[in-house]
Amino acid sequence: MEHKFIRNRDIVLFSFQPWESDIAFNFKDMAYELARYNRVLFVNRAVDRNSIFRNAIFNRIKGGKSIVREKGANMEMVEKNLWVLHPYSILESINWSPSYQLFDFINKINNKRLAKEIGKSIETLSFSDIIFINDNDFFRGLYQRELLPYEKYIFYIRDFLTIQPFFKKYGPRSEKEMFKKSDIVVANSAYLAEYAKQWNPKSYDIGQGCHLENFLVENLPVPADLEKIPRPIIGYCGAITSMRLDIDVIKHIASSLPNCSVVLVGPADSFFEKLKSENQKNLYLLGGKTPEEIPAYVRHFDICFNPQAVNQLTIGNYPRKIDEYLASGKPVVATATDAMRMFSDYTFLCSTKEEYVEKINLILSDENMFSDDQQERRKDFALRHTWENCIGLLGDAYYQTEDKTQLVYG
Repeated sequence: MEHKFIRNRDIVLFSFQPWESDIAFNFKDMAYELARYNRVLFVNRAVDRNSIFRNAIFNRIKGGKSIVREKGANMEMVEKNLWVLHPYSILESINWSPSYQLFDFINKINNKRLAKEIGKSIETLSFSDIIFINDNDFFRGLYQRELLPYEKYIFYIRDFLTIQPFFKKYGPRSEKEMFKKSDIVVANSAYLAEYAKQWNPKSYDIGQGCHLENFLVENLPVPADLEKIPRPIIGYCGAITSMRLDIDVIKHIASSLPNCSVVLVGPADSFFEKLKSENQKNLYLLGGKTPEEIPAYVRHFDICFNPQAVNQLTIGNYPRKIDEYLASGKPVVATATDAMRMFSDYTFLCSTKEEYVEKINLILSDENMFSDDQQERRKDFALRHTWENCIGLLGDAYYQTEDKTQLVYG
């Protein structure tokens, strides 16, 4: 499918997540992809006073890279066409505010501090006709539209932040206001796009990009802690938390399929750590692994599963791990959610714990499920989900809202 890519523009990216973050970071991947054809300034997350008091100031990477310094600005050139602004500003911590009036007052001050630094940076870089893209920060980015001369303001939603304790008090109102004042809203799942449409009809699903190269490698050695576990192995890789996974489904699979091994790879919260003390001999928690180690575990699972709990935190999330499982050619069994609909022709979706056992037995009883043809079919589907395609869909959404005479084709 041909897309109308955004090209030869100046783009400011504004993120709630810090540039230095080691965890999966959609927006950083998007920054690199956009910088292929545009000039991009990524505004790193500014620290707040609570972070300083908790000794949680983010590390700033400067060694060996181009630094541009102006008064109040600290920019790092990370590659051609891509700069990162590390704000000097210290923001006030506002979530403790006892009233909306005080919250709004201090939040506007925070926004102005950041806007002042961004303004100096875009002047230094000679940016003009700027597209501003805000990654899920409906607090620090709420007033940026009014404070700086952006040609287009795009809000990117990829998580339900407002249900988390930190955002529950002031998040819902701020998020709705953010939706309404944005020129466009883009989301990484159809569910989140529909959610945003309640307040902004120009809301679009731009999908999700993935880095799948490591999951395509076939001759990976068996990890040492997986080597002696009896097969067939039903495996999961990712965060093991009660907010995201359904422990009843996992325990039911293990107890109903005693000849299978149920393996969970990832850091576990205290709720799941208790499973280790239960006498379920075919259930294994192997702990957290580095991103580089994960493909070897997936490669040596027989079936991959995603026993996701269904709640506000999970229901709209794009399940990136499903692409990783499919890129490895594995049969996949997963909880049926709105975000999983797009995978329905390539996975087995379940609504109950009994369905999980039924679908796993179906896979194990059919040799065709493990055939080369089926594996290639799964891989081909996963490989459609690239960052290039995601940014192409972003361009489609952008130009769909423009006057037809202004369309630029890539």
